[in-house]
Amino acid sequence: MQRRHAPFNDTIRALVRLGARHPNRDKRARVAEQPLVMKTRRSPVLGVTVDGGTGRDSLAGSLRLRVECMDNRAEVREFLISRRAKVDPKEVGLPEGTNRRVAGLRRSEVATLAGVSVEYYTKLERGAISGASPEVLHAVAKALRLNDAERAHLFDLAHAASPVARPPRRRNPKSWTPHPSLQWTLDAITVGPAFVRNGRMDLLAANALGRAFYQDAYDMPGQLPNIARFTFLDPRAFTFYPDWDSFAEITVSILRTEAGRDRHNKELHDLIGELSTRNEEFRRLWGAHDVRHHGTGFKTFHHSVVGEMTLAYEGMEMESEPGLTLTIYAAEPGSPSAERMQLLASWAASADPGAQDTYELPNAAQDGKPSKPRG
Repeated sequence: MQRRHAPFNDTIRALVRLGARHPNRDKRARVAEQPLVMKTRRSPVLGVTVDGGTGRDSLAGSLRLRVECMDNRAEVREFLISRRAKVDPKEVGLPEGTNRRVAGLRRSEVATLAGVSVEYYTKLERGAISGASPEVLHAVAKALRLNDAERAHLFDLAHAASPVARPPRRRNPKSWTPHPSLQWTLDAITVGPAFVRNGRMDLLAANALGRAFYQDAYDMPGQLPNIARFTFLDPRAFTFYPDWDSFAEITVSILRTEAGRDRHNKELHDLIGELSTRNEEFRRLWGAHDVRHHGTGFKTFHHSVVGEMTLAYEGMEMESEPGLTLTIYAAEPGSPSAERMQLLASWAASADPGAQDTYELPNAAQDGKPSKPRG
């Protein structure tokens, strides 16, 4: 049975709406807001119970979710349990056996591999990680076979749990402006998109190609340009990202990594709450507790003006602005993607953004199909 809520203020209404879905996997899904079907459930977002029945019950669940964000014990617990479940006993020289009731390793086995008592490891897995020494954390990371990003995330969680930890420096994305020299540096990059983002994935500064490249993200009315919000709440993302599933996983992993590093970031937790409430796929991916370092690689995009491009990217932490990342995309010289990037630069330099509606690619760049903008 579906129930419509009595009117609340805009903030509460945003917390309880259910919106974007990605059910078809055919990149033709539509974003549509629907009345929320209220059910009592264990939220996969942060392990808190969300009550059903009334709008006020739902609000109470949302507030509990925010409290859980501020206290990272649940995050520590879910992260360690999820990593333990991924380790095959045979990988660490243990017999697989037939009496296992849980996936992966038992707590006792992790404790033995890490060289700590079962009682102490159980205490860690329940979230009491603030007093753990670096040696213990390294031993647990080795026992759980954590990769570099997961190991760093474990240390971030321990640091965030410390009562004397200093929170990372934060900036208000609505009022922060780049230093003139930073904007000059971005504008000097003319062969590919270059932009600065924070851990929340807000686009804080960009060169002309960066703004043209992410034109759809900049075109979301009433919102700061944000890659995560665009990925999960804008149907144009299914066209822009040909491999949408992979981009969605990367996006959630970046947000999860940032949430572990800065558990008191209200703006970040508000975004996570919004995406969790409005998008089912985001909730599923968030519950996986995957993290990653996103520094270099290749990605394929389909731009509404110039079509498909495969680009290399490099992400660099900014020494002068801790917590911000400068990312530059580049096409392989002489490739079809490089030709299309030149076309995008020409389009970006034009004074009329509406030219995308009538812009025609040369035949060599069309691959036999005209590129039609979407949205």
